[in-house]
Amino acid sequence: MCNSCEKELETKFPADKIDLTLLEPVFKEYAGKAGSIIGILQKTQEIYGYLPLAALQAIADNTDNKRAKIYGIATFYSQFRLNPVGKYVILQCQGTACHVLGSKAIGSAICDELGITPGQTTADGLFTLEDVACLGCCSLAPVIMINGEAYGKLTPNSVRKILQDIAEAEKGGVVSEG
Repeated sequence: MCNSCEKELETKFPADKIDLTLLEPVFKEYAGKAGSIIGILQKTQEIYGYLPLAALQAIADNTDNKRAKIYGIATFYSQFRLNPVGKYVILQCQGTACHVLGSKAIGSAICDELGITPGQTTADGLFTLEDVACLGCCSLAPVIMINGEAYGKLTPNSVRKILQDIAEAEKGGVVSEG
């Protein structure tokens, strides 16, 4: 990878200090196995919650590949994340049913409530917002999913309440009913 490309990567992604020894069992598990890069990337993401740049370099070094190849694979597949995500990952459906039934207003309420846009994480690391093509919950439109739990038939006020309740519960407060 060219020097200017390396610099661009390093400025684009956080240079988090991570414990690379956590990857040693992964490298042992996949040692000498052809076609193991995706599996190694998956295990790495399970460990760190995303794919830190230092981990990509360690994978390249341990698989005798260039970091550019590892980076190319990591960026090709949507399952991989190159930045940390919040404790609560919000997937907002942008499918036809949700669009027709008001997903734009729901998205605006989420962005306003959290102060982020799709693809971003709140400063406190609590929430990450992602737009998705479809959640397959069309009968619940408009719908979001938070850490695998679907919330449907939303209004801007109801989605704000959901987010406020989660944030309050995280602070150790009592979540109000209704």
